[in-house]
Amino acid sequence: MWVPVLLFVSALIGLAAGQGCVSKRFGSDRIVCVCNDTYCDSVPKLPKLDRYGASIITSSLSGKRFHVQQRMFQPRSKKSSSWSSSAVRILVDARSFFQNILGFGGAFSDAAGLNLAALSHRAAHKLLEAYFSPENGIGYTFGRVPMASTDFGTREYSYADTSGDLELKSFALQPEDLDYKIPFIKTAQLIANGNLKLFASPWSAPGWMKTNGRMIGGAALRGPLDGPYYSTWASYFVKFFEQYAANGILYWGLTMQNEPTSGINPDYTWQTMYFNASMQRHFLVNHLGPRLKGSPLTRGLKVLILDDDRPQLPAWADEVFADAKAREYADGIGVHWYMDAFAPASLLTETALRHPDKFILATEACSGFLGVHGPILGDWSRAENYAADIIDDLNNFVSGWVDWNLVLDTTGGPTFVANNADAPILRNGTRGSDEFYKQPTYYALGHFSAWVPVGSTRIKSQLLDRDPALKLVAFSFKSKRVAVVLNRGDSEKTVEIHDPLMPERVLTMKIEGHSISTIVWNKA
Repeated sequence: MWVPVLLFVSALIGLAAGQGCVSKRFGSDRIVCVCNDTYCDSVPKLPKLDRYGASIITSSLSGKRFHVQQRMFQPRSKKSSSWSSSAVRILVDARSFFQNILGFGGAFSDAAGLNLAALSHRAAHKLLEAYFSPENGIGYTFGRVPMASTDFGTREYSYADTSGDLELKSFALQPEDLDYKIPFIKTAQLIANGNLKLFASPWSAPGWMKTNGRMIGGAALRGPLDGPYYSTWASYFVKFFEQYAANGILYWGLTMQNEPTSGINPDYTWQTMYFNASMQRHFLVNHLGPRLKGSPLTRGLKVLILDDDRPQLPAWADEVFADAKAREYADGIGVHWYMDAFAPASLLTETALRHPDKFILATEACSGFLGVHGPILGDWSRAENYAADIIDDLNNFVSGWVDWNLVLDTTGGPTFVANNADAPILRNGTRGSDEFYKQPTYYALGHFSAWVPVGSTRIKSQLLDRDPALKLVAFSFKSKRVAVVLNRGDSEKTVEIHDPLMPERVLTMKIEGHSISTIVWNKA
């Protein structure tokens, strides 16, 4: 049998209740966790905490994956009112609170569906459980669904490819929706106990509606902003939601256009379409907003503007929300991570403070788009990059974080335009294999999504002793406090967590080098 043999030859990582990681190494420090149709590691169940107890969940370069240990908030030394001088002091203060958390998730791309379909039914179900189960998985509550084709699939297609069909009489969902999206979305909804918020994102209108005649390549819609092509494009959205509803799937929201600024490039190598902020505002106010509000099915959908990289903020939001009708029709702002190195996270805070009635949601990220193009099996540095970005976003008023492809194969595809990338779960594409690998990025995401539930509130967290290797963010949820600490340094750190609502006690713990730790404790 596969499991006993692999357990014999592999290290079983994880000591808490639940199934541990069956590890596979690619070099000395590159580790994936192997799953198949009969076995997959699960998220550990935390023990009931004593009044001053804390659970510490750790994943690390050394190989820990959701490793759980218990500690206690101990009485502070009566000999001194200060903390240990050798420890990095961390303050977590629930008296200062900020945005509520909407959740975490990933995308049901064509590529994800094709890889799920290539697995056996049982293996595919285990993969979806790993993401969406609130009991055994990391508890995803968001699913992004592309409207028609993207770079991650096998072909270029729309839902209305009949040229000149401004009435959209030919509009129809495609085999990719019916075979590779809808069945797996329905399974995920069941696994998530119905707690799955779906939002749709278009990459491009049908080619005949664009000035370049193709979905691929940057171009705008044909004609004036008040012309028939923009009106038809708004109707296209409503028809999409109607046909998904006819197949038993209802949506939470939508983004207006994936990466609209990429559409300025006529030589862009996959599907895109151009809008600037002024054009997006006009389309929202005069076409899309009224069309969505005019249908009982779509009038309650959450509408997100931008859906593009951080350097566009806050100017893009300022431009769109300068119009009162736009503020009425739109609910939030979508941001991608690809240009985060060139724009400080403080732009997110600036945007949130300028538009306090609008939420910000991180709507796309992936590794392997620069440098080594595609997956690096077991690479820990990419997990640290994910954790660092999530912490920066959440500390700057972002309300949730949604990854790109749920699953790719070990080449980083399929992608018909050779835009191979990494994903938190990779299917072993070897002929006859029914395995999939959990990358370190899966565990990085899980340190947030599994222990920071929807409805959590970010609270004040601060490193009182400067240490450039450490990042942290903290939350409150019902009777619990949660802190996530990233150590990007080589050395172990001793840290002391101080909760001002327990002023006579302190939690002392060690954070190993190159690790992510989630700490959970009861509020005083």
